[in-house]
Amino acid sequence: MDNDKPQGFTHERIETNNFLMIVLIVLVIAVGGLVEIVPLFFQKSTTQPVAGLKPYSALQLAGRDIYVKEGCYNCHSQMIRPFQAETLRYGHYSVAGEFVYDRPFQWGSKRTGPDLARVGGRYSDEWHRLHLNNPRDLVPESNMPAYPWLEKKTVNEAGLPRRMEVLRTLGAPYTDEEIATSSADVKGKTEMEALIAYLQVLGTAIK
Repeated sequence: MDNDKPQGFTHERIETNNFLMIVLIVLVIAVGGLVEIVPLFFQKSTTQPVAGLKPYSALQLAGRDIYVKEGCYNCHSQMIRPFQAETLRYGHYSVAGEFVYDRPFQWGSKRTGPDLARVGGRYSDEWHRLHLNNPRDLVPESNMPAYPWLEKKTVNEAGLPRRMEVLRTLGAPYTDEEIATSSADVKGKTEMEALIAYLQVLGTAIK
């Protein structure tokens, strides 16, 4: 018997067999991912809404869709870290219970623009309107693009009832009345108004 040949799952055999290496890497990542992720589905801190949290109104929900459509999440994160410098600047750090009704949530670590997790109520609606029309009018050093067309486009209300029904199926506590009146609630509203309504509610559940 040749003792020089690697037997079983030896270090040498794994390193010299690409397929075996890939399989084992995928297995380790899968197990590690499950160990990290599965417990989160059973923790109240990640599955239960914080006190006072309400699902987005029809206008805020439409604004969130515009926020995603325009790619705002590419430059703005919505997660304040539990570091003193961040909490002093932005307020209470983000917790999962604030975002249990978001599908999908907008947490991220990109920081080209300021964090928006606590932007709600910091500025007036007029400030946001001016800022979205031309950011440099208020922040000269800003590299954010302008979104003037949002004032000219009205919200597409047709799909909102169905959208809210789906979100209710996923856990958002919308009532039949809220769903039935959603189209009327946003009728004639501009995309600018909807986006501002969404921004103004971010982070207001925790003070």
